[in-house]
Amino acid sequence: MHIEVREIKGKKKFYLAHSFRKFGKVRKARFFLGYNLSKKQIERKAKAARKAINERLRIFEIIRDPLHTVISPAETREIKLLEKSAGFRVFHLSDSDWKIFIEEFAYDTNAIEGSTVTLPEVAGILEKKISPEGRKLWEVQETYGVAEAVSFIRETKEHLSIPLMKKLHKIIFRKSKKFAGKLREKGKEVAVVDSFGNIIHRGAPSAQVLSLLKELVAWYNKNKKKYSPLVLAAVVHNQFENIHPFEDGNGRVGRLLLNSILLKHGHPPVNIELKKRKDYYAALREYQENFNLRPTIEFLLNEYKAMRKLLKR
Repeated sequence: MHIEVREIKGKKKFYLAHSFRKFGKVRKARFFLGYNLSKKQIERKAKAARKAINERLRIFEIIRDPLHTVISPAETREIKLLEKSAGFRVFHLSDSDWKIFIEEFAYDTNAIEGSTVTLPEVAGILEKKISPEGRKLWEVQETYGVAEAVSFIRETKEHLSIPLMKKLHKIIFRKSKKFAGKLREKGKEVAVVDSFGNIIHRGAPSAQVLSLLKELVAWYNKNKKKYSPLVLAAVVHNQFENIHPFEDGNGRVGRLLLNSILLKHGHPPVNIELKKRKDYYAALREYQENFNLRPTIEFLLNEYKAMRKLLKR
């Protein structure tokens, strides 16, 4: 690590900086120390800054490089066997099926993130435009937003892009969040915290969000004809959640991207249920910590079973 000095309008800006190689590129972590500092001030502030930079480097270690994600032939065969043993088969949703799916998805995907709107209330909101008593306005607005976003991924021909990610975020949150449709700004770091206040995941450093998303899109475009729809959707979803590109709302956008990719490859959408939240998070952690995709595939196959049962397929 070293001290960088930049002079702007007669003021000296001091940074503690560290260059490192990640994903085949030289990257830099930089921490602002202050203006016109003395030697003692630089030494004192640099001590705390080293801890912050080391934390950023630690976060990078758990961000998988999508461009180097390779599913071996053995893993591919194993996934096909998983699909076969789970009795998975492609099926298509009727108009009435889609109505049920949208209500279930809007309920579960928002409830996972803390919405208190119940499933019957979701139906009332979407079908009768009734705002349930005792619910916050943002909860109602985001119910409409998720339903509209599902309709959007059904219609769009776009598979995966950064503009698509932003569009989905804007559709869901345009009436509830000021930053709807905008990626995290530099300096805006995020973490996922459980109900006990424990940090279970930190998003990628804000300065690297855009480049990581570009790499994810490039990986998908390179491999969209190589891997199965379930593998493509799982990798994109999990990597997107690792990056956590938005200040809030990443889970909902990630689950929509997962379904968008499944639909583009002729697969039915899948719902992730609130009651399966622990299993969902466990699968995400296994990917984040060990780069193991199998738990996510198994989880999605189980959720497909639940959906077929719901739709009486």
